[in-house]
Amino acid sequence: MQTPWEYRYAHRTQKMGSSVIRELLKFTEQPDIISFAGGLPAPDVFPLKEFQEACNVVLETHGAQALQYSTTEGYLPLREMIARHNARFSVQVTSENIMITSGSQQALDFIGRLFVNRGDYIVVESPTYLGALQAWNAYGAQYISVRADEHGMVVDELEAALRIGPKFIYILPNFQNPSGSTLSLERRKKLVELADKYGVPIVEDDPYGQLRYEGEHIPSVATLDSQYRNDNDGEYTGNVIYLSTFSKLLAPGLRLAWVVAPPQVVRKLVMTKQAADLHTSSFNQHVAYEVAKGGFLDEHVKVIRSTYKERRDVMLEMMDEMFPPEVRWTKPQGGMFLWGMLPETVDAAEVLKVAIDRKVAFVPGAAFHPNGGGRNTMRLNFSFSSPDTIREGITRLGITLKEAVKNGKTVGSGK
Repeated sequence: MQTPWEYRYAHRTQKMGSSVIRELLKFTEQPDIISFAGGLPAPDVFPLKEFQEACNVVLETHGAQALQYSTTEGYLPLREMIARHNARFSVQVTSENIMITSGSQQALDFIGRLFVNRGDYIVVESPTYLGALQAWNAYGAQYISVRADEHGMVVDELEAALRIGPKFIYILPNFQNPSGSTLSLERRKKLVELADKYGVPIVEDDPYGQLRYEGEHIPSVATLDSQYRNDNDGEYTGNVIYLSTFSKLLAPGLRLAWVVAPPQVVRKLVMTKQAADLHTSSFNQHVAYEVAKGGFLDEHVKVIRSTYKERRDVMLEMMDEMFPPEVRWTKPQGGMFLWGMLPETVDAAEVLKVAIDRKVAFVPGAAFHPNGGGRNTMRLNFSFSSPDTIREGITRLGITLKEAVKNGKTVGSGK
């Protein structure tokens, strides 16, 4: 039965849809299901004691300020700390280049609101982050997919996409969600050169950059762009908008992230945020600053790396042991995900139905491909589950995949 509301939704809602992952998480909240579906940090590495102490300190020393309205740009000491931290791994910026957002998802939404007109093209990797697609679908974006492999976007195939005149390039260079791949240094440099040649900006989304478990750190795309432009006059005016978050470093429940951009872009983003929610939670910003200051964050990241590396290694070992030889997967150097590739005849969504019966879940990969494809792919999260849980879950999944491959047909299709 239709209601009067059905005739009142804005046209842009026609391209909106529920997150496949969020809907799946509702189903997998059952306590007996082992879920590799969510992109969840491990709660056992949350610094609970430090948060409790920080809350007390903030309320005792800055309570009135922390509970009051604040500036849209964000808490200045927090922005200054981010700028100092950023300088160690990326390009030199100041607090004027930074705006605090209510999670990276809000930053993606604001970028869509600020830059995307209906019908505009955005260049993305295939597969790419589902949350970005959701954010920009509401603004009528269209996508030009560029194939990705274990070394990230195949930049040699990018130039044809740039000739179409996209609004910007969206890239997750470090331990990408969903694939776990990392864009090589050579490809990053070529990406910067091509973007400059065609005058196309880059949005660099980097939530996992500090979660490296092996290999050498690779400079950010923003850093390489700044070097390419010889941008050393102390003011960041580059071709890259850089995003990162505290969700993977402290706790996702804080809903704290940040945007690094040229000052004129930050000013536009500030206007966008003022219309949305005025400012990010003052209290959360004060608490995050209190927890992270004084070098704690550097030490805490070491704990996260050690924990996640162990879990990644256990998952890879179990997949080697339990998965059929016809299934391939990435071996990420960091982050929270790896990517499975099944034989082309096998539909991962159908495999999931059988896997759920065996009380194990993953995310089918088709949703991460904005222009179709990827029905035989799957995303697995290794950060959330304990090593013993991973062993049991991969054992169950391995049995399911062996059956799918042995049948030589799409599981559950009836063919």
